[in-house]
Amino acid sequence: MAKNKKKKTAVNDAFSNPAARLGLGTTDLMQATDYPLVRLSQNYELLTSLYRDNWIVQNIVTTIPNDIMRKWFEIKTAIAPDQIDRINAIMRKTHLRKKLTAGMYWGRLYGGAAGVMIIEGQDDMSEPLDIAAVMPDSFKGLLILDRWTGVYPTGEVVDDPSDVDYGLPKYYQIRSEEHGLIATVHHSRVIRFIGRELPWLEQVAEQYWGESEIEAIYSEIVRRDNVAGNIAGLTFRANLDYMESEGLDQLLGTGNAEMQRRFWNTMQAQSVMESNFGMRIINKGDAIHNRQYTFTGLPDVYDRVMMDVAGAARTPVTKLFGRSPAGLNSTGESDLQNYYDYIDGLRENDFREIIEKLLPILAMSAWGRIPDDLDISFPPMKTADPTQRAEITQKTTGSILSAYQSNLIDAATAMRELQALSDTTGAFSKIKDEDVEKAEGIMYADTQQMRDPMSGLM
Repeated sequence: MAKNKKKKTAVNDAFSNPAARLGLGTTDLMQATDYPLVRLSQNYELLTSLYRDNWIVQNIVTTIPNDIMRKWFEIKTAIAPDQIDRINAIMRKTHLRKKLTAGMYWGRLYGGAAGVMIIEGQDDMSEPLDIAAVMPDSFKGLLILDRWTGVYPTGEVVDDPSDVDYGLPKYYQIRSEEHGLIATVHHSRVIRFIGRELPWLEQVAEQYWGESEIEAIYSEIVRRDNVAGNIAGLTFRANLDYMESEGLDQLLGTGNAEMQRRFWNTMQAQSVMESNFGMRIINKGDAIHNRQYTFTGLPDVYDRVMMDVAGAARTPVTKLFGRSPAGLNSTGESDLQNYYDYIDGLRENDFREIIEKLLPILAMSAWGRIPDDLDISFPPMKTADPTQRAEITQKTTGSILSAYQSNLIDAATAMRELQALSDTTGAFSKIKDEDVEKAEGIMYADTQQMRDPMSGLM
């Protein structure tokens, strides 16, 4: 006897109300929404045209890189200050800051760009970079090329899991007619700049580059430009004059061509007189009316569109559009703080990787060796005003002195803590290392006994 089989039915875990035409499988208008895959990052001409023509696109591309580079970075090592000046001189001589900024520009605009390290004495660029062979003053800077005009990844990828470029192209074809360079370059000699990160399959589709920043913002840019254009067009209709003329329909419908021509000539002459003298002559019985429009609500619409663009660009309105914050008690401080937190994240996640790849080469070119304690740090994005700085100095200094006077720390530790505050407060930067060494182990109680030798006998 055959067993009864339960009928399997497809189950859709979604809302549906056919009677109301709402939800899945209905004729609801929202169900017609679709998101086709459009790889705008591959449209070089459109991205270039947008950058050249649209000031908002220029700000989107340049604002964040400029803020990342604004405070630069500080080298942390025990090397003497004059040696630090030497490495800073190499960075200035090779325009490294400007080159990295340009690389970030084109990486954000096109979704990919590269900086090729130019090192004198290592002519075979297809070989891995030999840091130990970098000679003094041999680093000559970076050659910046965007993904469409000079740098092309090959199909071979890095298969060493310990390599920071694991899974990315192993070699790049460089063809720069401007610099007379045609070569195959090993990935260890290349600094990569990309826009937004993509899933793996999309990276492969983009030849291992990222997504242009403009691709995710394009629809918001289109809305903003159309709203602004329509608002500008409406201003031409803000003050309309219209005239009632008896028999106009008969003139246009049954009149001969000569009569119509004379009518249009008369209207043209009247328009000229009105523009120049504010006067119009009409027949008795005809009437002229004036209608003025008020565009209530348009500023709110434009502001909403503007905020959508700023949100998509991950940049505050105050920086992207140069607009002051609107609203009662609105200062924009919270927006800027969130933005600076975002920039700090980019500096740590993206910019640090770039600098740590360049820093050993700069060290070899400047000092001929790489110190064991070589490191970098990023100054805070937000600079306190004099009043805030004085308040911070007073509170933090008081805490340090209180710990010292309570014999919780020695004088050397207190001096180091004060030194660490110099970036924030601008004070205590002149404390010398030799003075700190002399203060090792000296507690506050020791200084009191030095002042009153008899206090220890009491």
